[in-house]
Amino acid sequence: MAAKKFEILVLNQISQVGLKRLPEKSYKVSKDSAHPDAILVRSHDMHAMAIPDSVRAVGRAGAGTNNIPVKQMSGRGVPVFNAPGANANAVKELVLAGILIAARNLAPALGFVSGLSGDDKTLSEKVEAGKKAFAGMELPGHTLGVIGLGKIGSLVADAAIKLGMNVLGYDPEITVDAAWSLPSQVKKAHSIEEVLKSSHFITLHVPLLPVTRHLIDAKKLELAHTGAILLNFSREEVVDAKAVAGALKDKKLGRYVTDFPAAALAGNPSVIALPHLGASTREAEDNSAVMVVDQIRDYLEHGNIQNAVNFPDVVMGRESPYRMGVANANVPNMVGQISGAMAKAGLNIHNMINRSKGEMAYTLVDVDSAVNGTLIGELAGIKGVLAVRYLPTS
Repeated sequence: MAAKKFEILVLNQISQVGLKRLPEKSYKVSKDSAHPDAILVRSHDMHAMAIPDSVRAVGRAGAGTNNIPVKQMSGRGVPVFNAPGANANAVKELVLAGILIAARNLAPALGFVSGLSGDDKTLSEKVEAGKKAFAGMELPGHTLGVIGLGKIGSLVADAAIKLGMNVLGYDPEITVDAAWSLPSQVKKAHSIEEVLKSSHFITLHVPLLPVTRHLIDAKKLELAHTGAILLNFSREEVVDAKAVAGALKDKKLGRYVTDFPAAALAGNPSVIALPHLGASTREAEDNSAVMVVDQIRDYLEHGNIQNAVNFPDVVMGRESPYRMGVANANVPNMVGQISGAMAKAGLNIHNMINRSKGEMAYTLVDVDSAVNGTLIGELAGIKGVLAVRYLPTS
């Protein structure tokens, strides 16, 4: 009997470069699968959809997962994967473009030229008469404040230093890997307030969480360096748009550059708003799709987890053809109950790894002989166990 194919439901246009990494002999990719093993998504809002019980994993071909009901998936023991850093270079380049557009007044200058008419002599005269209104500044010697020093923030900081800027960085949650990749010239700030007071340009690179919603509000903007340029290529709600409108009106801010147009700022001449272009490059779409497809495949076939927003990273090399993956609430004695049930079933544990992240824990176990349905049922019946998967290689 042929092995069952994994069914993958695709909710958005996903790069073929990524989808081609799913072998046709063991995967079926569809836009209308009724019982998918996994879902691949970009921007589709999954909160209102009925997610089939068959789903074992969700993969977001991008970084943010606000369009996915992560808490609901956690309750089912379903990891939600994303692709952090896959679009980092694309966003970095757009941030640099935003800095230069604002610094050199390019947006109003382009608008001025597009409104000109006449013969060459007339155009030349109008250009010479009008160009003084668009004089800007050069970047060397000015300070860029970077709030959020993950992959994108670090790349922006490095590029700014190479352009001759001073860089002041703040990130209380910086990881060890991010700290190692951060240029040594970045000066450490101890608060967001310090960044706002000291920077001519401020760029935001933080995820949207309850604690970061309206991170930049009216109170903080009062502290900004007068005439500062604020850039938001993170998430719309990280900034209070009404507060920004007030700061622009009072000349506290010189410009607001954002990838997220907001009604409160529509038509404001001091706002440079782009139509969410951060990850809109062919390379970023390919990189994100490849990264998340590889993660989904490794999980479906081997139970390994990397870059799941709701699960710990758990990766274990295969040392046996018989493997179990158990997702459970992070409560005491779960490992003891899991290993105890296996011992009772007469199974010898060859290798085992357990990790936790917040309220979620995950265990991978390689055993020396085949697992029967009775044990799977017993494990699933343990209070706190959310999902059990048997992952034999044949």
